[in-house]
Amino acid sequence: MIRRVTSGLCSAMMVAGAAALATTPATAQQDEITESVSINLEVAAEGLTAPLALRSAPDDTGRSFIIEQIGKIRIMEEDGTLRGEPFLNIRHKLVDLKHDFDERGLLGLAFHPDFAENGRFYVYYSGHIPDDAGLDRYLWYSHTNYVAEYTVSEDDPNVADRNSSRVLLTIDWPQFNHNGGWMDFGNDGYLYISTGDGGYADDYGIGHNKEIGNGQDLMSMQGKILRIDVDGGEGDQYYGIPADNPFVDDPNAHDEIYAYGLRNPWRCSFDREDGRLFCADVGQNAFEEVNIIEAGGNFGWRVKEGTHCFDWMNPNQHPEDCDDEGMIDPVIEYNNCNVTRDCLGISVTGGYVYRGGNADWNGLYFFGDWSRTFAPAAGQLYAARDNGDEMWEILNIDVENMDEFSSYVLSFGEDANGEIYVLTSNSTGPVGGLDKIYRVSAP
Repeated sequence: MIRRVTSGLCSAMMVAGAAALATTPATAQQDEITESVSINLEVAAEGLTAPLALRSAPDDTGRSFIIEQIGKIRIMEEDGTLRGEPFLNIRHKLVDLKHDFDERGLLGLAFHPDFAENGRFYVYYSGHIPDDAGLDRYLWYSHTNYVAEYTVSEDDPNVADRNSSRVLLTIDWPQFNHNGGWMDFGNDGYLYISTGDGGYADDYGIGHNKEIGNGQDLMSMQGKILRIDVDGGEGDQYYGIPADNPFVDDPNAHDEIYAYGLRNPWRCSFDREDGRLFCADVGQNAFEEVNIIEAGGNFGWRVKEGTHCFDWMNPNQHPEDCDDEGMIDPVIEYNNCNVTRDCLGISVTGGYVYRGGNADWNGLYFFGDWSRTFAPAAGQLYAARDNGDEMWEILNIDVENMDEFSSYVLSFGEDANGEIYVLTSNSTGPVGGLDKIYRVSAP
């Protein structure tokens, strides 16, 4: 069940210790929630282990594809039936995952826009450090994150060809956490990929740029949104660089970078109506945020945490001023429960702008938080509305058909009709096989 909690409770424990809990940060811009959205949660699938994404394939079959952190992709038929045989199982390619808590694993899935014709799809996973890595990687690094292409079996559309794998991109990772891992194709036909800052806390330590952090370092692939052309590769290079990527002509930046200044973008999504890219970015100890990504945009980390200046040496004391010229503030921000009780959670989970059949919800951004506490499970569900201000208004979610919603919120999904799903677990780690996915519906 992944990711980010290191940004919240674990980071506070590792870096700031118990003193963090007694520190009151600057207040997020929305102090009080005064409005709610009522929903029902209907079980759509169960018997899963740490489901991290639910995506519909662009092939008009109505199938939804679910990734499990342990390395499996499962198919849910249009009638809700969960197929027993995995579409793909790459568990053998993953590093060994910790049962109590881990942020590595099979993290992302994207379907080529022409999937119905070419059967190509892409996965992001945490694998072993390759044989040709330097000795320093073997001694000090945790794993390598891979972006790989697969194709569907010629004999069965419900099974992938395991032997079709070709690796497009690898990034060696110093720590087990802050991997990012979301992927999807934009309306432009290019593949977008989110990466975290490399892990641990404060964007500092082994594998981090100690001067400015990986988030601000354009020579690092970490803490970024990447954008590549999977149809533009030549020879051994299996992808090309879009000509209008913002740093193509900069010798001091990776050509793949589309946006930067991110800490741990945990679940992004394109608004299917207008193509805007929303990314939730997990904060350090004090603030959680959601950004609308822009080409070449700098979203602040580690100069800023949310809308607030950040001092990596004193992460709970936010300076009055910092050099944030040109940095883009989030559209949603709230307090982290590690440092104040006036809070909404400890680790933001990105969702989707609703474009389904309920006209009353059109344009609402459904998202959540992993939990208000590390244990017991206390996942939170929210919506946000654009009222024309700089910051969107956060709305509570009332689950009408449950006495209490008490699961960890791992991720969100969207089906071919624009309906939204909540992916949950009752365990802090990728174990158990008892996790559920709920479909959001009107009461």
